Amino acid sequence: MDGKDDRREGRFDEAKGNVKEAVGEVTGDEELETQGKKDRAKGKAEQAVGTTKEAADKAKDAARDAVEAAKDKLD
Repeated sequence: MDGKDDRREGRFDEAKGNVKEAVGEVTGDEELETQGKKDRAKGKAEQAVGTTKEAADKAKDAARDAVEAAKDKLD
């Protein structure tokens, strides 16, 4: 799974958590409210993982480009 997929899934889980938490609050269902909080936290973590993966991919690409440029200068 790439960074964009992680971020997309994270946004979905966070939204799902918001709904569960709100419904739990309105209905007095503490278990549903807790599940919502967990889903929101999971979603935020997934988004952070996705952002980190994307940053790592960009850094890897930049390093590869720098190595290629250095090789070209040596040739």
